Amino acid sequence: MARSTVAKVLKDHGLSPAPDRPASWRTFLRAHWGAIAGADFFTSEVWTARGLVTYYTRFVIDLSTRRVQVAGSSTPNPDAAFMARVACRLTDAVDGFLVHHRVLLCDRDTKWTDGFNRIIEGAGVEIVRTPVQAPNANAHAERFVRSIREECLDRLILFGERRLLRALDEYMAHYHRERNHQGLGNALIMPDAHPAPGTHVRCRERLGGLLRYYHRAA
Repeated sequence: MARSTVAKVLKDHGLSPAPDRPASWRTFLRAHWGAIAGADFFTSEVWTARGLVTYYTRFVIDLSTRRVQVAGSSTPNPDAAFMARVACRLTDAVDGFLVHHRVLLCDRDTKWTDGFNRIIEGAGVEIVRTPVQAPNANAHAERFVRSIREECLDRLILFGERRLLRALDEYMAHYHRERNHQGLGNALIMPDAHPAPGTHVRCRERLGGLLRYYHRAA
């Protein structure tokens, strides 16, 4: 078969020649696995002296390890100054979450301000926007939002910002140290380095028993 015939068939089916053919999203993720993180936000309804207020919480997740960091405190007003502080915290040279990452997945929400983008890209991290109306392109972050909602926030009535922050702290400790993850073969993200050798099983509770963890007693 002549090369011109192959080129015509590819063109008729909307396919570019091999050097210019875009890689699939799955290929892109595999190529950057271990150096790619996803970012998103979730909202929480909090009762305050002003009534019901919507708080926004930004977070980042490492796709390889599923480790998550809540980026800055929750706020009802995620303005440019707040987003700049978030970016500075994520790119801190000592303990920033993105120190060892080279790609950050974000959706096309306008809350990702120009100042945030400049700080992240200035630290050597490339920001990749997911396609329009394609939440599966950042599926790991979307799955975390579903988990924290179904397992924690949707089961609580939050009175005040302090209650919200305490709930987030408790869930994050449970998520990393006590919750099994199917995507990791039901392993823990940060398991105890010295598991107890005992035979008796005990239950550890958080948030009044909303979150539970069973472990062997020493």
